[in-house]
Amino acid sequence: MSFFQAVGSLDKTDPAPLYMQIKKRVREAITNRAFETDDAIPAERELATEMNVSRLTIRKAIDGLVAEGLLTRRRGAGTFIANRVEKSFSKLSSFTEDMISRGLRPHSKWLSKSEGSVTPEEALSLSLSPGTLVYRFQRIRYANDLTMALEYSTIPSYCLKSLDAVQESLYAALEHTGNRPVRALQRLRAVLFNSEQADILGINVRDAGLFIERRGFLADGRTAEFTQSYYRGDAYDLVAELNDV
Repeated sequence: MSFFQAVGSLDKTDPAPLYMQIKKRVREAITNRAFETDDAIPAERELATEMNVSRLTIRKAIDGLVAEGLLTRRRGAGTFIANRVEKSFSKLSSFTEDMISRGLRPHSKWLSKSEGSVTPEEALSLSLSPGTLVYRFQRIRYANDLTMALEYSTIPSYCLKSLDAVQESLYAALEHTGNRPVRALQRLRAVLFNSEQADILGINVRDAGLFIERRGFLADGRTAEFTQSYYRGDAYDLVAELNDV
């Protein structure tokens, strides 16, 4: 089924603004799974021509759907049906495990790997003494071919055999040495991506995102991980289960 068959024709007698009609029809088509995740939608010019509306109307509708997280823009490639990932905020799991559990292919692009003495901020977050050796990992996280997050991790040297022990999954490397965190404290806040972050992720400057900071702990109470991640707001949802006991 083509995009235009799935969306259908607009009703010019409908009092609702045309851009709202377009948003509603595309939203319903996505909800009804008329499209596959990562399907490209037609270009604005083609949409405007086929639907007999202005490009400004099309752009306003698309902007709204992008803000809702149903569509995602990729610089130089076009606009696509968004692939949103739900992450349970109550389960301690790695990015790799989260993506695999959802049938996605996780992979990373390393920005840097380094080692050195702990900084004052890291020492405070990891409860380490000045001068302690730590390993630092900075990378771009992907689900299939979609950029998902920027991740910056600092690990005490007592948790890993070496800097190169981490290949694809940090948690797999920690588990291999018996130092996978058994509990963690996380906090999050909404952020807007700056120009450097947006350039790395291939999104627009000031796009919305989620900043998640995690401190992971070993069974003996020592801190094993200090990770700061910046997730795309158009592709990532956090879900928490609540109860009254």
